[in-house]
Amino acid sequence: MRFSDIECHGRVADSLRRLVDAGRLPHAVLLHGQPGIGKMLLARALAQYVHCQHREGGEPCGRCPDCLQHQSLNHPDMHFVYPVFKKESSKPALSVDFIDRWKEFLESYPYMETEKWPEMLGSDNKQPVIYKDESEEIMRIASLSAFSSGKKIFLIWQPEKMNVETANKLLKILEEPFADTLFILVSNAPSLILPTIFSRTSRFGVARPDDDTVCRLLVEKRGMDPALAALTARLAEGSLAKAFSTDAGEETEFRECFQELMRKAYVRDGAGVRDLTERIAAMKREKSRRFLGYAARMVRENFIYSYGVAGLNRLTPEEEAFSRRFSPFIHAGNTPRIEREISRAETDIARNANAKIVLFDLALKLMGLLRIPSPQ
Repeated sequence: MRFSDIECHGRVADSLRRLVDAGRLPHAVLLHGQPGIGKMLLARALAQYVHCQHREGGEPCGRCPDCLQHQSLNHPDMHFVYPVFKKESSKPALSVDFIDRWKEFLESYPYMETEKWPEMLGSDNKQPVIYKDESEEIMRIASLSAFSSGKKIFLIWQPEKMNVETANKLLKILEEPFADTLFILVSNAPSLILPTIFSRTSRFGVARPDDDTVCRLLVEKRGMDPALAALTARLAEGSLAKAFSTDAGEETEFRECFQELMRKAYVRDGAGVRDLTERIAAMKREKSRRFLGYAARMVRENFIYSYGVAGLNRLTPEEEAFSRRFSPFIHAGNTPRIEREISRAETDIARNANAKIVLFDLALKLMGLLRIPSPQ
């Protein structure tokens, strides 16, 4: 991975390059920003640049043995750490046990769509975690000599997924690092990282690309019609993962479920919402949570749409067609309460509550909330 392969983030790349060239790269670097903007690509380019034997013009050469091993994801001194789930409660849960799926994930989803990783692990109803066994393995490897390059690199994806015991164990090596060890942390939610870990990293905020940049990339790399590219860029809200996604199936499914839920709740079709919420619950926990996130966004978009301010909405043509009829029922009198109920449902499902019960209860509450008259 070369810095020039990354479509944006040139300012952060330049800062990292200068530190490496000057021999002043800190032992622990945190790259943080919203999901889907290419932080992992930046981290991989940095790791390859550190290991490269013949850097050229601020880029890894791409030809030396270290570069070739990085490009095949097989460098012996490059150690990936990422959330996993335990196959058996009695066995340690280590990243290396899932390395083949991880390599496939990096190749298939370079912008790191977080919702795809649990699916690839086969753990739709489990939340992947970085367990304490991982920190013990890191400490074991860090105590050994580098194999070929003189520098061991640990690239940790989603350090916010460490439990407290894991983070406390890792803290020791961050406080007293080995001279030949580099940690690169890539986070979507830095506020959730244990503060003592966070404070021992050198932090680089990776900004979301603006809509014009995303639009240009879609035209240049995908040959997309400029008008469609502009709409796609606005809807992606800076996420290159969303903008470049070729799988619109989930978004379509969520749109249809949301619209059907709101229609049936408004006409108070109890049997209909029961059947629908059972269908949504059958999506399994993580996907049903993503549906609720989509539903919350649609409520906000319809609230904005009801004010008729052109340019503020981020809606597809299909969503806008529904909003033209539905938005009058979303207003200041019920929007805060609807958002709270959706948020509460998402939290309950995240805590392993029965999704069928939670979603049906939400639908019953929507039946009343959608009938509240507008205060205007």
